[in-house]
Amino acid sequence: MRHDGLFKQLIAVLAICGWRIPRIPRMKMNPHNSRRILLGGLALALLVALVWVALRTGPLAPVKVQTTEVKKGRVTSEIFGIGQVEARHSWMVGPTVAGRVLSVKVDVGDTVQPGQLLAEMDPVDLEQRLAALDASLARAQSTRQAANAQVADAMARQALAATNLKRNEDLAQQNFISPGALDARTQEVASADAGVQAAQANLGGTGQDLTRLRAERAALSQQRENLKLVAPAAAMVTARDAEAGTTVVAGQAVLRLMDPVSLWVTLRVDQGRSAGLAPGLVARITLRSRPGEVLAGKVARVEPLADSVTEERLAQVAFAALPAGVPVGEMAEVTLQLPATPEMLVLPNAATQQHEGKNGVWRLKNGVLEFVPVRLGLQGLDGMVEVLDGLHEGDTVVLYTQSALKAGSRITLVDQLMPTGGAR
Repeated sequence: MRHDGLFKQLIAVLAICGWRIPRIPRMKMNPHNSRRILLGGLALALLVALVWVALRTGPLAPVKVQTTEVKKGRVTSEIFGIGQVEARHSWMVGPTVAGRVLSVKVDVGDTVQPGQLLAEMDPVDLEQRLAALDASLARAQSTRQAANAQVADAMARQALAATNLKRNEDLAQQNFISPGALDARTQEVASADAGVQAAQANLGGTGQDLTRLRAERAALSQQRENLKLVAPAAAMVTARDAEAGTTVVAGQAVLRLMDPVSLWVTLRVDQGRSAGLAPGLVARITLRSRPGEVLAGKVARVEPLADSVTEERLAQVAFAALPAGVPVGEMAEVTLQLPATPEMLVLPNAATQQHEGKNGVWRLKNGVLEFVPVRLGLQGLDGMVEVLDGLHEGDTVVLYTQSALKAGSRITLVDQLMPTGGAR
């Protein structure tokens, strides 16, 4: 019987421990002897119970373990990160020159159309500067006209000097005038040529002045047009950074706009877990306001620069279909699915543990328990991990243990075991 066998095991253990069953001499049964026999029996039963507990549940009991088999498979890994909903297209609308805000025509939350007037700036001294430039332009035009007249006069003098020189050359050939008179005519021609060059140079200078003044006038006119702040595209007003009467500098935003239909999630991923992050990856987006709803998306862009302070990589994840009412700035959880790896050896990551400073598994081979160091690869969120080195297909390894293992530990196999006390 089972109990007879168990009793024999207990007796054998007690014998190994040096205990011997005492031989009870024959004696008359009296109340005193009966009490001694009863107490001895109770002590023996207690000792047997303690030994049974030690063998079954105590430190001498075998450790219950659950095993698994190393097999080939594919690891489907995923990348997880936290992001924030942001506008894909946004604008800061402000003046190109310093000035004072005259009026603001829209408010936060308003929807505007391209070219719509948003705000106006006070020109301050712009009109005076335009008037001064107009006066300078008038003077420059008058100077140019005078320069044109000077050029015409100089060219007439040049032509007359050339005619006189030709006439005197003919007379000199007939010895009607002296060589000195001919030299005088030649000098007049050279002087007239120089006068033409000077007049033309003066005309060119007046032309350059006129061009410069016209360019300044055009720039001031453009500045006057920029005093009217208009919407660059269909957008929504997200902020009013200045009110009427506020003085702003060039480039300072008066209004902030965004495109409400071009939202995406700016995702932050830990650099140590960002391997495989690339545009085009399929994404599952869960907004904080919609915890039970999974939205489809795709990685639109991966930033080339990482955040060296937080040690994170940045990516933008676009919604496949933008739900209504999503606020900018809402937090979101994003899971990116990586392509499946080629088929190779895999095992549950729960089977791996640290032993004597090495990462490995407890392998059961021919009934002998041994610790085998392993080199692991990619790990999936489903709990499976690639085995690059250290094991073979079909190896039996310990998945969970009732307590910590060591070389030579007595074990017993069970079908189901929940990990306790942090031991696997």
